[in-house]
Amino acid sequence: MPRPLLFSPASFCPALFSPARRRRSLRAAAVALSAALLAAGCGSSDGGVQDPKTTASSAEGFPLTIDNCGVRTTYDKPPSRVVTIHQHPAELMLTLGLKDRMVGTAFPDSAVLPELKKDYDSVPELAKKEPSFETVLDAEPDLVYGGYGSAFAENEGRSRKAFADVGIDTHLNREYCGKKRVTMRDTYDEIRTIGRLFGVPDRADRLVTDLEDRVEKAATTVEGEPEAPVFVYDSGDKTAFTAGGKSLGTELIRLAGGENVFADLDDVFGDVSWEQVVARKPEVIAIYDYAGAGSVEQKKKFLLSQPALADVPAVKNERFVVLPLTATLVGIRSAYAVDDLARGLHPENFQ
Repeated sequence: MPRPLLFSPASFCPALFSPARRRRSLRAAAVALSAALLAAGCGSSDGGVQDPKTTASSAEGFPLTIDNCGVRTTYDKPPSRVVTIHQHPAELMLTLGLKDRMVGTAFPDSAVLPELKKDYDSVPELAKKEPSFETVLDAEPDLVYGGYGSAFAENEGRSRKAFADVGIDTHLNREYCGKKRVTMRDTYDEIRTIGRLFGVPDRADRLVTDLEDRVEKAATTVEGEPEAPVFVYDSGDKTAFTAGGKSLGTELIRLAGGENVFADLDDVFGDVSWEQVVARKPEVIAIYDYAGAGSVEQKKKFLLSQPALADVPAVKNERFVVLPLTATLVGIRSAYAVDDLARGLHPENFQ
């Protein structure tokens, strides 16, 4: 919910204040007020007394210049009012202890991680899908952090330039920079970049170390096992929408002791025919679970009811592994997905 206005700049000079300029003026006033409160020794926004050492260290490493998907931004200080569009950027920020910087979320894909649900629910939800440009502006952010490229859809008026024109910085999850195949290294780099951006690099380093350890443990457990052929079923009936060779999903399957049967598809996602699925004989089907694409049970029912798929080993033996879509994206869940996949592909190694 937007903050109540303490004063209206337009009431002093209406001809000079467009909606965009009013928002910039309000943000400047908020920054000035925040600085004054800190100087006076007021408490932090969460009701506790702010540690002077924490305040001083939060500015270390600034000014900071970040090149992100072709957009170069210099930050004089960490962002303090952030809107996240899509769930995985929100979960990353919450895991790094940045709830107090978040003024809005949008477009939840899956059930939120239980340990994050209370904090996630405390942040205003701006929209069930991508919010409109004006809706984002009404939250008065100084940064918009998008998960998918659609967060900054130009045809919907949310281009990164449109935000820049009204004084709002943007950051796009590196998975959608569209230049190369996505790997776990991108996950770790994204976390470290966000840690630097918000002045909490030590937290980011600790998180990356934890995730690396989880991946290594799962990968070591299935080391030496034959690679299980895996078909990723995202959605579709006339054709199958699946994960291609550039997707992080392909990397997760490899680390878990499997092989994406459509790793030769030169894209993050793409459509393939059911005839191709039959020909590649997957032994396991990884079902991506997310809102708006049918339930997991509906997807299983569809796959099991197709006569053409009856002899596919994964269908015949009903070998399904379910992954929330958010677990297959550049974010905090991907390391956990490796473990879930490894257990589904090689259950005998985890007994």
